[in-house]
Amino acid sequence: MALPRVDKRNSKRKCFWCIKAVKWIPVLFIVTIIVWSYYAYVVQLCIVTVESTVNQIIYLIIYHITLIMFCWAYWKTIFTDIGKVPDKFHLPDSEYERLMHAENEEMQRHILETFSRELPNTNCTINGTVRYCEECRNIKPDRAHHCSVCGECVLKMDHHCPWVNNCVCFTNYKFFILFLAYSLIYCIYVSLTSLQYFIAFWKGDLEGMGKFHILFLFFVALMFAVSLVSLFGYHCYLVIYNRTTLEAFRPAIFRTGPDKNGFGLGVYNNFLEVFGNDSKKWFLPVSSSLGDGVTYPVQSQHQPRFYHSMDSTQNSFLNSLCVDTEATKLCPIETTPSII
Repeated sequence: MALPRVDKRNSKRKCFWCIKAVKWIPVLFIVTIIVWSYYAYVVQLCIVTVESTVNQIIYLIIYHITLIMFCWAYWKTIFTDIGKVPDKFHLPDSEYERLMHAENEEMQRHILETFSRELPNTNCTINGTVRYCEECRNIKPDRAHHCSVCGECVLKMDHHCPWVNNCVCFTNYKFFILFLAYSLIYCIYVSLTSLQYFIAFWKGDLEGMGKFHILFLFFVALMFAVSLVSLFGYHCYLVIYNRTTLEAFRPAIFRTGPDKNGFGLGVYNNFLEVFGNDSKKWFLPVSSSLGDGVTYPVQSQHQPRFYHSMDSTQNSFLNSLCVDTEATKLCPIETTPSII
């Protein structure tokens, strides 16, 4: 009796979609908490429990403004594309074949060095070789890393966050910072405005089933606020020193050696690199970060000897960053390209 054939492609496809669905569970958990907290705060606290109409209006206006900013930043963090490594960093088939058939590591190194000669890279491996991704066949741009979850190289990768089901990187790092900030404000605001009613619960002054919603609302908001304080503070520290989470644990390696401050431009310029020059956009979840995610100003001792393809990008980035004399003093790269 012949056994039925198993379609491996269909089974792999089903497994792929199951894994993708599972990755959304942390996001769905957060969304569920937000929806429940909306009901608990708006209905059970403001409408049912708060007696003063003036307090109800004030509470609800501030609450909805905070909630909108929180959800907007969260949405942008989740659904902003991580960006693609430019094609010029991708190893062509001919070069890839040469690399695969190279007789030794020295020859492989020579092939990669030759191909990357025109690329604007300052970072290298601990051995001083070109940073190369075997899976994507890319010469890695500065600060880029391969994400095993996303399955591709990510520009200025900070970390892969399961709570947003996305990589936190160059394209959405500003949104992630604002998401942490507004979620912290949201939790602190909910905790403070529900505190007196939480106390009233323990005194036995609250009646009805709604009191349990208020009880859990206070505890959940306080719990998230405590956890967010440290996370938000840590990422503020990273912004101030112009580092990613990966660079904080393993400093970027330049031709001159590892340097945890290699990308530091000074506190104000480091802030501008993430949030941009337009102060009206600083606290809005809209794109305003400086640069292209591929090239970054570095301190003078790490400047590459030659610039070719990056000249225009380098100059435009510096022009946007160095907006006054004091800022120019902090910018470490000369605007005049080196000549061979």
